[in-house]
Amino acid sequence: MHVLIINGSPRVKQYSNTDKILEKFTAGLSETGCTFEQYEVSDRKQWDSIRAAFDRNENILIALPLYVECIPGLLMEFLETLTPKNDDSKMSFILQSGFAEGIQLRCGEEYLEMLAERLGCKYVGTLVKGDNFSIRMFEGKQQERLTLRYKEMGVEFGKEGNFLSEKCRAFTGPEVFSAPMRIFIGIMFKTVVKNGFKNTALKWGCTKPLDYRPY
Repeated sequence: MHVLIINGSPRVKQYSNTDKILEKFTAGLSETGCTFEQYEVSDRKQWDSIRAAFDRNENILIALPLYVECIPGLLMEFLETLTPKNDDSKMSFILQSGFAEGIQLRCGEEYLEMLAERLGCKYVGTLVKGDNFSIRMFEGKQQERLTLRYKEMGVEFGKEGNFLSEKCRAFTGPEVFSAPMRIFIGIMFKTVVKNGFKNTALKWGCTKPLDYRPY
């Protein structure tokens, strides 16, 4: 199986969590004997090549981040330039986000199912996973720990050709955190995380408090 992979992140490769995820995913995919070609929507010079690849390939995978329930505008702009297919092509997605609970991404997942149909493709599932915000902030073993499981999913996709298995569904993790965990996270955001943001703002030269509202 040959797969066209489109990185729908608006960030350049150096700062793209999606790109780091795809590095591991494609490593697993290759282990199954599958081949792939990958393009970056963030590089507008590639858009003509991506359109040509979209037209000639029957297995299409789009990987993208979800920003507060919104698909990146740059990806939407590119998708509007595509001509819907009229063949037996299949389309799948990797949907990743900083939100840790699976329920935060389900609305986006439903939209992607409709998107595949509008692009003239058979929908064959979305791999949904949150809690990816910090991937690009680490290197080496720490980043490896955060992305390694995507290699397993690459192997699964290479074997099945879709993300419809229970294994892929379970990969998401908890749909909703338990009440004690939600309380704990709330406390952490009001203390440790808030102080972390303050320190970062000071390093960047900010002189006003984070909750400053001049208007």
